[in-house]
Amino acid sequence: MIAIIYSGTRYANWKLASKGEVVADFKTAGINPFFNDEKFINSLLNKNIKLIHFAEKIKKIYFFGAGASSPERNEIIHNAFSKFFKFSRVFVQHDMLAAAKASCDDKEGITCIIGSGSNAAYFNGKKNIENNYGLGYILGDEGSANWLGRKLVKAFLNKSLPASLHQLFKNKYDLDRKQIIDKIYKNTHPNIFLSSFSGFFMDNRNDIYIKNLIVEGFNLFINTYLKPLISTYGSHQPIYFVGTIAGNFQDYLRETATENNINIVTVIKEPIYNLINYYANKN
Repeated sequence: MIAIIYSGTRYANWKLASKGEVVADFKTAGINPFFNDEKFINSLLNKNIKLIHFAEKIKKIYFFGAGASSPERNEIIHNAFSKFFKFSRVFVQHDMLAAAKASCDDKEGITCIIGSGSNAAYFNGKKNIENNYGLGYILGDEGSANWLGRKLVKAFLNKSLPASLHQLFKNKYDLDRKQIIDKIYKNTHPNIFLSSFSGFFMDNRNDIYIKNLIVEGFNLFINTYLKPLISTYGSHQPIYFVGTIAGNFQDYLRETATENNINIVTVIKEPIYNLINYYANKN
């Protein structure tokens, strides 16, 4: 049996498969070694009944996650998983590799992630080529749920949000200025709080103000991440997008890409489905 985990900061998708068949499919809280230590991860694993049931049967674990970007951080996840899954080999990789495998398989291409956070990379068929992107929720994440949440909350606090949206936001979340400031500046994970407003964008996706914010984010992503990669690796490279924001607003994304003379091959909302097929065929 193998386990595939694709984790953002907010939640992690799990799929367990045996002989090519998925036997369990569920979500847990996100696992990000930038924010979570071994103690947190161990506690999370030991509270999940399904994981306890299958722990001794799983022989290989493929974990892909935001924050798994250095040997030191990867070791946090590897150690915690190895203690819980005692009979399993554990492989820990960055979520960009998961996006590349889910999109490109073993062929080259440019892969973009727009989910809770955002990133992009050129994949040469074996590995992603390092770049200066992926600056995180404070300096980067253009176009992501985190970025959109930040724009929305700022507009709400500055009272620059259109009156109808201001009232909808107030009714939906019942948050005042102090509560919002505290959650951003005193909370351990402000990016999770900011990303949690993605549902508001879905609920009001046809509002012109909301659409313009989403398109602004996509344009910023394309100009900051994608165009430099196209310039470096060639316009012939196939371009793929993965992630919840890319998937939920695929129509706006494709429209924005077309206006920038960019053709998107596929948009995959949840790459874990492709990953389970990829690794099931190799085990």
